[in-house]
Amino acid sequence: MSAIFSLAWKSLLNRRFTVLLTLFAIALSVVLLLGVETVRRDAKLSFANTIAGTDLIVGARSGSIQLLLYSVFRIGHATNNISWRSYQDIAALPQVAWTIPIMLGDSHRGYAVMGTSADYFQQYRFARDRSLHFAEGGPFVDLYDAVIGAEVARALDYTLGQEIIVAHGMGATSFAKHDDKPFRVAGILEHTGTPVDRTVHISLEGFEAMHVDWRGGAPIPGMTISADEARAMDLTPRSITAFLVGLESRRDVFRLQRAVNDYRQEPLLAILPGVALQQLWDLMRVAETALLMISVCVVVAGLIGMLAVLLASLESRRRELAILRSVGARPRHIMALLVSEAALLALLGAVLGMLALYGLLALTQGWVEARFGLYLALSAPGIPELRIVALVVGAGCLAGLVPAWRAYRYALVDGMTLRN
Repeated sequence: MSAIFSLAWKSLLNRRFTVLLTLFAIALSVVLLLGVETVRRDAKLSFANTIAGTDLIVGARSGSIQLLLYSVFRIGHATNNISWRSYQDIAALPQVAWTIPIMLGDSHRGYAVMGTSADYFQQYRFARDRSLHFAEGGPFVDLYDAVIGAEVARALDYTLGQEIIVAHGMGATSFAKHDDKPFRVAGILEHTGTPVDRTVHISLEGFEAMHVDWRGGAPIPGMTISADEARAMDLTPRSITAFLVGLESRRDVFRLQRAVNDYRQEPLLAILPGVALQQLWDLMRVAETALLMISVCVVVAGLIGMLAVLLASLESRRRELAILRSVGARPRHIMALLVSEAALLALLGAVLGMLALYGLLALTQGWVEARFGLYLALSAPGIPELRIVALVVGAGCLAGLVPAWRAYRYALVDGMTLRN
């Protein structure tokens, strides 16, 4: 068998130009197929690792997926806010161990600005049970202190003491800025691989201070309150966007969820993060399946191209095959030779595709995380990737059976009577 593979290898080298084109087509199709699988796997892992240890997320009544997206992933907008009184009522319930209030709606150079309490840095968990840690500095102490995520610090080259001007709205460009109340970077969080890295955190009071002379998303005409004047005011929030809830016992989660959903003072919605995340993936399953089918079709197209090349070259190789038969090669040897060539092409194409994918991941990993918030892990190939490579090689072997069967049927005399 080693002699057959050696002969197949030399035969491919003899036709290197067409072989390289075929390898490129197969490698490109494998890159797409493995890329879709990698993005699908890492996207699920990245989303699942974003929040942990939170029993409920409470927001204004809307959809559970919408509430999950804007409160945890900073995607989209809330339909309404929650009154501070309602938040205090629910936070004071005996089943509640801790709460993390969240205020959203402003940004800094395209990064979300989130108002929260100091409990956020102690209670927030991600990646099962990891807590937040500071790379530099510490939590906000002063009214105008800010804590930035690792990606914000890296992308904007910010250090401790850097001045930050918050803009109204969530767009990357805004003409309505709170430039009369600048913030100062007091802490930089360690990298987490979650939306925390792309968030500027300020205190609830600081968030309220920015808006004391604003109404309806615009400055109040004729009213100007300076940063120092705001310090002397009552900055208790009138409303918040949402809040996270941790319970004393998870046995109470459904009871509290029902109590929040039936809250009479205002329409609220309480969701379980894990359930909402599963609903999100159910919603995305159609898109996942469509991408996977497109990738499979591209791989099939690459293998069909390989088959076409082998069939096209078979006619010009009839003398070569006849000579092999004349020196003792049996029909099964000829058949094994062509199947081996197809297997080598598929294997080399799959390996090149895998190497190209990992090279592409290494080059774009940081950009994808900064642009889309998706961390693509650069790790050794797992069982799913190896299974895909095995399926591609197996499909290549099956495709090679077609020219092998045709060569098997060629008669020795058919090849020897050919003329140049």
